[in-house]
Amino acid sequence: MNHAARQRLSYDGVVVAAPVTVPYERYSIESAQWWIGRALKGLVESSGIDKRAIDGLVVSSFTLQPDSAVALTQHFGLSTRWLDTVPLGGVSGIAGLRKAARAVQAGDADVVACIAGDTNQVDTFRRTLENFSRFAQDAAYPYGAGGANASFALIAQHYMKRFGATREDFGRIAVSQRANALRNPHALMKAPLTLEQYMKARPISDPIHLFDCVMPCAGAEAFLVMREDIAASLKLPVARIAATIERHNAFPDDVVQIRGGWARDIGELYAMAGMRPDDLDVVLTYDDYPFVVMMQFEDLGFCEKGEGPRFVREHDLTIGGNFPHNTSGGQLSVGQAGAGGGYLGLTEGLRQVLGQAGSTQVAGARAALASGFGMINYERGLSSGAAILTGPSS
Repeated sequence: MNHAARQRLSYDGVVVAAPVTVPYERYSIESAQWWIGRALKGLVESSGIDKRAIDGLVVSSFTLQPDSAVALTQHFGLSTRWLDTVPLGGVSGIAGLRKAARAVQAGDADVVACIAGDTNQVDTFRRTLENFSRFAQDAAYPYGAGGANASFALIAQHYMKRFGATREDFGRIAVSQRANALRNPHALMKAPLTLEQYMKARPISDPIHLFDCVMPCAGAEAFLVMREDIAASLKLPVARIAATIERHNAFPDDVVQIRGGWARDIGELYAMAGMRPDDLDVVLTYDDYPFVVMMQFEDLGFCEKGEGPRFVREHDLTIGGNFPHNTSGGQLSVGQAGAGGGYLGLTEGLRQVLGQAGSTQVAGARAALASGFGMINYERGLSSGAAILTGPSS
């Protein structure tokens, strides 16, 4: 049966506001519920909204179990008429934004709190790894390949051989993000990083070395999705959702992953937004590894497939450069607060287009793209997504 392509509805009448970051800690004795509760409190305080007006909740967390979003309604005294738990790791922010926006647009909720947060106790990361997926339990962790490093190392090796990328190219990404992070008071990495230090760092799973890896930590990120008229009544600065895409298991026939789902849907993203890649002021890619960032530069339309290394060599990725990228420092230098990592680009992008980014602000930023990537299962990341946010003057 043939189905004609259906034009997607815009996000008219829906706005995004009140970006919140609960400052990260390397280790925490608190629960994920505590971190998520801090984020909810931040949303209420920064927006001035009555907590009782929040009638939607979407939550992402790796360490919330055995709770889900429904338990949090009782913990935090919420009464919601729309609810979701999004267990998609690095794509949680994009997926949560999309779900919340459509719920508001349909009238199923008026104000949705979108929150991601995790704790990181001394043994949290190991326990998360061994229970991450059935593949992890049965085919990786018992043999000593804990976590994504070994799997992504194979993908990185293949990418390097096929497209001529070098560790120096990946290092340019990591070094640029560290320079940005030094201007972010929330970033856990406080020391400058040179390319020489990057190159000499100890190997983790070749070609992945120490500074290619994110540092697990505790923290939370959040924002509000709401009806435009409610935001106006609160006099809240708001951003609009120009376009979004989301895709899972995009290219199952690729023997080794060289692209994510963005490559299938990127034309739709820009068409829906009425933009071109050159119209963006800030780009915030999901950065579990620098080579994944490079892959996204290609798949998000900034260069052709295989031209990522050249693109990185020819562009300045710092806040004041000609391609401002991961202006917060990204997970590589801010830290990865579990599922909060999937929200980091969105909260930073929201601040940028609202002119609220402070010391990481890109002058005149009015349009930001944030992307998500995650949920590795065996040999590839299965989930990808992206959103374009625009500020008041766009």
